[in-house]
Amino acid sequence: MARRAHRRAAADDTDRQCPCGTGTTYARCCRPLHLGVTDAATAEELMRSRFSAFAVGDVDYLLRSWHSSTRPTRLVLDPGQRWLRLEIVGTSRGGLLDSTGTVEFRAHHRRAGQPDTLHERSTFVREDGRWVYLQALPD
Repeated sequence: MARRAHRRAAADDTDRQCPCGTGTTYARCCRPLHLGVTDAATAEELMRSRFSAFAVGDVDYLLRSWHSSTRPTRLVLDPGQRWLRLEIVGTSRGGLLDSTGTVEFRAHHRRAGQPDTLHERSTFVREDGRWVYLQALPD
């Protein structure tokens, strides 16, 4: 029975569009990052994968992709919040050869049935060679 459920989940991942908005499937886009098969190549890719982790409820990935100096000891996601769509407003640095980068985004969601948008500029840095989320910048 568990084997059948696992196959069904894998099939769903193969066909389901990735929440991050790239237009590709979750299985080909953010899932390999969530599983630790690969690391994000850019700060924007990490931002997209973190949005997807919020959307699919992957707390472990969110904590793993958070800088050690700002990472909370635990993270509890709001079960009444549903992440719907990510809009990248702009990026500064954060490329293949950079060590820091900033991504400005709008994360559209519903909380208790009400639409809302989180608008944030986030800083990303490399830690041990991997991109990680450092902090949100003040407005």
